[in-house]
Amino acid sequence: MAEQRHYAALDRVLELVVLINKDMTESLAKDGLTPSRTTLLWLLRSTGPSTQRALADGLGVSARTVTGLVDGLEATGFVVRQPHPTDRRALLVSFTEHGAAVVAEMERQHGEFADLLFGGMPEDRFESLYAGLGEIVDRLRSVGLTFTPTEEPS
Repeated sequence: MAEQRHYAALDRVLELVVLINKDMTESLAKDGLTPSRTTLLWLLRSTGPSTQRALADGLGVSARTVTGLVDGLEATGFVVRQPHPTDRRALLVSFTEHGAAVVAEMERQHGEFADLLFGGMPEDRFESLYAGLGEIVDRLRSVGLTFTPTEEPS
């Protein structure tokens, strides 16, 4: 049976998840985004122009799911599909000016939020928290839990 302090710690983690999820969902909605579409944008930010197949592989989802996500992002002006320079059968997904500007602003806000959460924390406490979170994530992954963007209705 779990110790009472483990229940209390889990309650804090769950409250943190709810608070961060609420903040993220509300913030993304202002730009007309969902968490799944944003995950694709965040991947595209690190990979640069990519084929839908590469995006599907990077996200660990089906090509169909990525097609739905890209369709939505293209319809709302965040990305564009362009012919691949060397593969006639493939299209590259890349940012529009609007998409690049929104992702740059998200990066700025990401830094501000990290500073809000961790900026005033003593270094040794931060290192312990960081290590502990890593252990928790590793445990969850070891039992098969992962984050995968979902297909969105069109």
